[in-house]
Amino acid sequence: MPLVCLTDFQAYAQDHLSKSTWDFIEGGADECFTRDDNIAAFKKIRLRPRYLRDVREVDTRTTIQGEEITAPICIAPTGFHCLVWPDGEMSTARAAQAAGICYITSTYASCTLEDIVATAPRGLKWFQLYMQSDRQLNKQVVQRAESLGFKALVITVDTPKTGNRRCDFRNELDLHMNLLLKDLRSPKERNSMPYFQMCPIDSSFCWNDLSWLQSITRLPIILKGILTKEDAELAVKHNVRGIIVSNHGGRQLDDVPASIDALTEVVAAVKGKMEVYLDGGIRTGNDVLKALALGAKCVFLGRPILWGLAYKVRDTGFLICPHTLRWFAVQAELPFQVPQILRDSSPLPASPASSAVRYTFSGPLTPIFPSLLPCIPSMVPIS
Repeated sequence: MPLVCLTDFQAYAQDHLSKSTWDFIEGGADECFTRDDNIAAFKKIRLRPRYLRDVREVDTRTTIQGEEITAPICIAPTGFHCLVWPDGEMSTARAAQAAGICYITSTYASCTLEDIVATAPRGLKWFQLYMQSDRQLNKQVVQRAESLGFKALVITVDTPKTGNRRCDFRNELDLHMNLLLKDLRSPKERNSMPYFQMCPIDSSFCWNDLSWLQSITRLPIILKGILTKEDAELAVKHNVRGIIVSNHGGRQLDDVPASIDALTEVVAAVKGKMEVYLDGGIRTGNDVLKALALGAKCVFLGRPILWGLAYKVRDTGFLICPHTLRWFAVQAELPFQVPQILRDSSPLPASPASSAVRYTFSGPLTPIFPSLLPCIPSMVPIS
C-alpha cells in the first residue's frame, strides 16, 4: 500500500523500529505538552484563499545565508541516524543533496563528518554544535567542519542540560553504548569519537562567549532555540547571523510556547537584521506556508526526516528521507498556487532580509512574504 502522507511514514517507522528507538525519536520532555502543542498550534491558523490567478508555474527556490536551495524546506539536526538506518547520516546527506536543500549535521551524528561530506560532496551542509566543556575540543571540531566545507555553524542554546525525557528513563536508554554497537566507522575512529560524544555539554556557555566562537571561525553563526523577543534582540547585539526559532521539538523544557507561536515575536525583534528560520510541528505544505507568511525564511524538519529514513526502498538499496522530502515538495506547491490571500488587520512586521525570497508565480510574479501584500496569507487564530 502506498504511503501518501506523513502519518503513513510515521506509522511505518513505528512498526519497524525498536520500541526504545521509537520512544527516543518521538519522546518529549516531561508531559510532552510542548511537543504536542507544536503541531496543534499550526491548526489554530487559517488561510484566506483568493483565486483566479495564473499559477501554472511555481518557483519555490530561495536562499539561506547566501546559498540557493530549491525549496524553503530543509533538514534539522537530529542525532544517531544509524539507529534508524544502517548508513545513517550518509543517507540523509545524499537525500538533501538530491533535493537541493540544506542539511544541518548534528554534533551527535553517528557517521563522521568526513564520511558525510564524501557521500554528498555537492550538498549544502551546516554543522550543529553542542558547546562542550572542553574549549579546545570545540575549536577543533568547528575548524574541522569549516575545513570540510560546512557553510554555517548552528549553536544549540536550549540544552544546558538534557531534558527530562521520561520514556528514555523507562527504557534505560544508553545512547553511548547504542552508538558504539551500531557504529560503522574504523577502529581508530571508534576509539576517538566516543570521548567527544560523552563529553559533557557546557552549561556555563553564555552570550559573552559568542565572541570567542566568532574569533575562531569565519562561518556565520546561527542560534537554534531562541523563543523570545529579549533573546532575539541580544542575538542582534552579538552579531549573530541567523536564528532558528525552536523549542527542540518539545524535548527540552516543557510548557514553553509552540515554535510557530513564538515566531512573530522573534521576527519583529530582529527587524530584518538577520534571517529567521523555524522548526517544530511542521507536518504539511500548509504548515510551511504559514511559517513563511509569519516571517520565517525557511523551515527545518526533524522527526519526519527520521520517519522517512526508516522506510526501505528495495530497488535502490537504501532509503532515505527523499520520500518525506518529495512528499513535502508536492504538498507545498498547492498552497503556493493560491497566491492572493489577504492578511488580517494586524500587519506582520516587514523583513528586508527576507524580501528576496523567490516564491513566484506566472503572471504578476509576486513573492509570497509578509512584507509584500499582494500574496500574503492572513493568519487568523481560532478564538
